[in-house]
Amino acid sequence: MLRCYKSHMDMLVEVDRDAIETIPDLVWIDLLHPTSAEIGLVETLLSITMPTQAEMAEIELSSRLYSEDGAEFMTMTALSGLDTEDPAKAEITFVIKERVLVTVRFADPRPFNAYLTRALRPRAIPCATGTEVFLGLLESLTDRTADALEKLGNEIDQVSRHVFRRKSTSAEKFQRDLRSVIEQIGMKAELLTMIQESLVSISRLTAYHGAAIAEGGKAARDARQMGKLVQRDALSLGEHARTLTNKLNFLLDATLGLINLEQNQIIKIFSVVAVVLLPPTLVGSIYGMNFDIMPELHWDFGYPLSLGLMVVSAILPYLYFKRRGWL
Repeated sequence: MLRCYKSHMDMLVEVDRDAIETIPDLVWIDLLHPTSAEIGLVETLLSITMPTQAEMAEIELSSRLYSEDGAEFMTMTALSGLDTEDPAKAEITFVIKERVLVTVRFADPRPFNAYLTRALRPRAIPCATGTEVFLGLLESLTDRTADALEKLGNEIDQVSRHVFRRKSTSAEKFQRDLRSVIEQIGMKAELLTMIQESLVSISRLTAYHGAAIAEGGKAARDARQMGKLVQRDALSLGEHARTLTNKLNFLLDATLGLINLEQNQIIKIFSVVAVVLLPPTLVGSIYGMNFDIMPELHWDFGYPLSLGLMVVSAILPYLYFKRRGWL
């Protein structure tokens, strides 16, 4: 799908794709799941060569940030589906040539629609050039990432309270809950990794674009200033994401430690039971031997005496463990 926008009265106005060659104030061409014909139309219009989807997925910095044919090509990793249970990474390429911005994407992140909703209102945000649209989109992506981090931080706090405030008295249910916590920690750690990758991409894009902006008048200074603000926000959010990552690692270690403690407690109980039952077993084994000469076998109180020895030999180790605080 190809959508085109021009700048009119400090807002974006969508125009017919068949008339883009005749529009002098065209500022944004948005390619969402583009066909080869749509890509060819943009390449002919701007005299550039668009990267393929496979080239957009390359991780080399030289393949993601470069200049060619008088245009800047910048590819970043964004996130889509943050409101769902299955968020995913999406590669987005920004191409800036003169006053026109071209975006190529194979996913529809929510910040794009949020930015467009604001840009369609008069004087809501700067959108007179492709550079302003580019920086506005990056700002919208950063804001959306900040919201996701805030939500993720609250969820991590809930996991922390669940880990350290045991409510279940059943050992089996407690361990089952902790296994569920480990699964949650794994999912949140994966999302944090994707968020950090996206923030690094935004920071690189703003730094590259800021270095590529030629010295000029007020528009160039404003663009550099806005780019610095977006980059600063991305860096600060990256620090916050690393803090949350450290907290998740701590929670994972604590959860595994609690599981080990619970398992050790069960093993300790079996060990104590074995030690308590060992002396009575010894007494029973002695008097169960088949020797002819065993005086106790002929005693009138031999049987009660052996039972008493078994009970006393079981109680004494129990009392000893209790006194030492091992139970």
